[in-house]
Amino acid sequence: MAGAASALFLLDIKGRVLVWRDYRGDVTSVQAERFFTKLIEKEGDPQDPVAYDNGVTYMFIQHNNVYLMTASRQNCNAASLLLFLHRVVDVFKHYFEELEEESIRDNFVVVYELLDEMMDFGYPQYTEAKILSEFIKTDAYRMEVTQRPPMAVTNAVSWRSEGIHYKKNEVFLDVVESVNILVNSNGQIVRSDVVGALKMRTYLSGMPECKLGLNDRMLLEAQGRTTKGKAIDLDDIKFHQCVRLARFENDRTISFIPPDGAFDLMTYRLGTQVKPLIWVEAQVERHSRSRMEIVVKARSQFKERSTATNVEIELPVATDATNPNVRTSMGSSTYAPEKDALIWKIKSFPGGKEYMLRAEFTLPSISAEESVPERKAPIRVKFEIPYFTVSGIQRAIRKERQDGGSVLEEWATDS
Repeated sequence: MAGAASALFLLDIKGRVLVWRDYRGDVTSVQAERFFTKLIEKEGDPQDPVAYDNGVTYMFIQHNNVYLMTASRQNCNAASLLLFLHRVVDVFKHYFEELEEESIRDNFVVVYELLDEMMDFGYPQYTEAKILSEFIKTDAYRMEVTQRPPMAVTNAVSWRSEGIHYKKNEVFLDVVESVNILVNSNGQIVRSDVVGALKMRTYLSGMPECKLGLNDRMLLEAQGRTTKGKAIDLDDIKFHQCVRLARFENDRTISFIPPDGAFDLMTYRLGTQVKPLIWVEAQVERHSRSRMEIVVKARSQFKERSTATNVEIELPVATDATNPNVRTSMGSSTYAPEKDALIWKIKSFPGGKEYMLRAEFTLPSISAEESVPERKAPIRVKFEIPYFTVSGIQRAIRKERQDGGSVLEEWATDS
């Protein structure tokens, strides 16, 4: 087993300790505060989440104006403790709506109760906010009969309570993908990756056993099956704790007993190169050093049956440009001088369409003797396409009958 954390600290934006929980007695709050204050003063805004000093390893994250940090003298699993800190943030947000210095000062009693339950002798324990909220209540300050913790805390399935019942069993599964593409001035793709997440909402009775099938190339090849669409190679897969990892390693089957309500079942990444779904071309012309003109063409490169929504194109302009005169064939535009950019917004952008924007700016007729070279910032494009996945991922989920019988029902498929 990996080493344990010695203590957990909640610090303010200046590195002063707000709340700390000592688990092993070998790291003091004064020692940690002195080190972290020096780290902030030395580096300004610390970026490296792991630091080592005088035999102690510090791991920390920042959320709003609060730092969450663990300290350990043992050889710990850094990734596991950093993930634990993020889960602590999620639990505090569930209780306090927003995690800030003020919310910690107002609820330090509840904070200590949560830290006692979430980590024991330096080892992470329960991090499911819904289960913790069943026996740690923010308004429970009066003396009452000791309440037994819910069975989920002592069960193997710590993320789901027993006795859940719905009149109608339902499962909703959404695939949300983010595409990050960097294109150079010659139109060549420099970097391309797809980051996706399978988001589920489950309303099932009892302890349902669910299985999820994907058009994963390794799974299809192992089963000797083919699919009508293309098979995909998933990289950097991360599952919710409800998934049976041993079974996935053996036959790539995603088998799980889901939590009740909404959760992220899986996140993944695809390193395959994809073409830009909205292609933007810009031409900049300067006229007599006192006026510049920008002509922008935006073309959607996906099928007509899909529509991009909330399209936002950020066009960089010269820092000394003024008096914008903009005309667009679709959407609206606003000048953002604080960003030195022109924002072009299109509410609905169907597939196979092309729109144009033409803008004129006034430039100062006199330039400085020691002029700074003009920066060439990139054009940024943000949008959403409902019911569309870049990777072509397909999924089908089914629920097993609890009496040991065959498949009860196939819930959903996606093409």
